[in-house]
Amino acid sequence: MIEEGRRRNSRKPWRGDLPIATIAELAGVSPPTVSKVLNGRGGVGEQTRQRVEALLRDHGYRRRRASGTAHCIEVVFHQMLPSIAMEILRGVQEVAGARDCTVGFTDVRRRVLAGLPWMEPLLLRQPTAVITVFSLVTADQGERFLAGGIPLVAIDPVGEMFPTPAVGANNWSGALAATRHLLDLGHRQIGLITGPVKDLSARARLDGFRAALDYAGVPFDETLERRGVFTFEEGRDLGTQLLARPDRPTAVVCGNDLQAFGVYAAAREAGLRIPEDLSVVGFDDVDQAAWLAPPLTTVRQPFGEIGATAARLALALADGQSLSQERYELGTALVVRASTAPPAARAPG
Repeated sequence: MIEEGRRRNSRKPWRGDLPIATIAELAGVSPPTVSKVLNGRGGVGEQTRQRVEALLRDHGYRRRRASGTAHCIEVVFHQMLPSIAMEILRGVQEVAGARDCTVGFTDVRRRVLAGLPWMEPLLLRQPTAVITVFSLVTADQGERFLAGGIPLVAIDPVGEMFPTPAVGANNWSGALAATRHLLDLGHRQIGLITGPVKDLSARARLDGFRAALDYAGVPFDETLERRGVFTFEEGRDLGTQLLARPDRPTAVVCGNDLQAFGVYAAAREAGLRIPEDLSVVGFDDVDQAAWLAPPLTTVRQPFGEIGATAARLALALADGQSLSQERYELGTALVVRASTAPPAARAPG
């Protein structure tokens, strides 16, 4: 997973002995200007900032830490369920604690909603590394962390962030297993509620769903697909649409557990019983999934292990090591509970 030596891209290895004065001389600016760029401060023209950041990246600048400065991994969240966030933090802490490294976290949702910058406070705090569980992080922002000498690892990013390493679950195989489970029970009229199509994880789950149908020789009925976001409200509203059809599905695969909770509400409003009249499958296996009535069949993501893997990668980068790949996918597991059953026989229409 992690290898010594050069990184797979063309950038030079991290070095800690390159002084700011040298970067300033190469860029044709003053050392304070380089310091402003490193710390995300204003007062620097955009072209100058880009020139300094490019030099920092190309020369593998790594910020020198003051003697006695505590090592810290900062974990950045955005609109994350508390149960998932705690599992990720637990995994990060297990790895960081063994290295005498503290773990900090921040939720940037309010700053993003208010239109305020969220990266600059992180750059000012100068953490040892940053792990983002933040769907809005872009490749350009990843380059800014790199230029600032702060290693960055992304958990389940929306899009490609090369060369930022990314960690996530194998969404494709998880959706494949969930759909095969319903097919094995005898379902053929299966509805699908997905997440945003630009989201890599949502796209992979859609592909896994369709692959399971292909393997079983069941045509994909696009009229049974609904696309939304990963919220309870979307699950309820899109579930209501599917269940209002005269040929309503006998089962629904949801993009995550929150959407599945919404489908439960839609089924109650439609007077349908789960699983007698409708089977439901989620994705994530949050704590609440086991508390529903009936308990939800879902795909478990190993959030603790994902957090631990991200921490190992982040600390490896901080140590100047190279990584053997850009994306790391961990296995999922189908957890079968009481929300799925064979379809009930329907009276002829």
